[in-house]
Amino acid sequence: MSDLASRIAAAPISWGVWEANGASGWTVPAAQYLQSVKDLGLKATEFGPEGYLPDDGDERKAMLDSYGLEGLGCFVPIMLFKEDYDPLPEVEHILDVYEKAGASTIICAAISGGKGYDDRPVLDEKGWDTLFTNLDRICAAARTHHIVPTLHHHMGTMIQTADEIDKLLERSDIGLCLDTGHATIAGIKPLDLARKHADRVTFVHLKDVHNEVAAKVQSGELSYMDSLSQGIFCPLGEGDAQIAEMIDTLEKAGYTGWYVMEQDAILSSGDDLPAAVADVKKSLDFLHTLH
Repeated sequence: MSDLASRIAAAPISWGVWEANGASGWTVPAAQYLQSVKDLGLKATEFGPEGYLPDDGDERKAMLDSYGLEGLGCFVPIMLFKEDYDPLPEVEHILDVYEKAGASTIICAAISGGKGYDDRPVLDEKGWDTLFTNLDRICAAARTHHIVPTLHHHMGTMIQTADEIDKLLERSDIGLCLDTGHATIAGIKPLDLARKHADRVTFVHLKDVHNEVAAKVQSGELSYMDSLSQGIFCPLGEGDAQIAEMIDTLEKAGYTGWYVMEQDAILSSGDDLPAAVADVKKSLDFLHTLH
């Protein structure tokens, strides 16, 4: 894993910047975030939610270049299973921006249409057929833009469980964004996921998880969103997600992609920022021990 350090990246969500935080939540200014990433010695970042960085792709790239950072793309929630909604025009616009901004990946999530990430419908076969037809169209569009399409399994979306991940990889040729946190919360060991699907993993989100809190989500005692304030996530290496073992498995299988430190955080004010950045630094220090 000698080149691991060069493939570690940041994500604004670890600084509390994400689509589910709500318009009323405090958000660290983009310039401050990018400077913080640079100060940590990292060379790449995800973009964050639409509207966080400049909407114009050329302007976005220029901003990232000014901090010496590569833009990797970002988590893109997409409605895929509704017959009366075509997601492709929305995604095509995002891909146009990504290509100009130098992004390498679009990280799709098959959202449920519910509020946040706390409920989702049960699809019939027609619904699944629509989902995979739309996903195939998005994959083709992404590749036309020279961007790797990836699907992020995620709590509260249509691809959450181990069976749904299997279905995804059987019915689509999209790459898998392996998220250690969302796997653990869904009752899947990230290590098992890496062993089973290493050849399909094209992107990795690193979260560490306290299993005792995850168990409350699995039982329905806590919603996913409520679990964030109950300490479900912790700095890498301090939880139960077997981060080191999973990374070792992927590396030995030939994985050469990015590892993004991506812990869902909610910041209510600038006073919360130092603690969030300190947690990122702890995670980075842990990853550096894996060389």
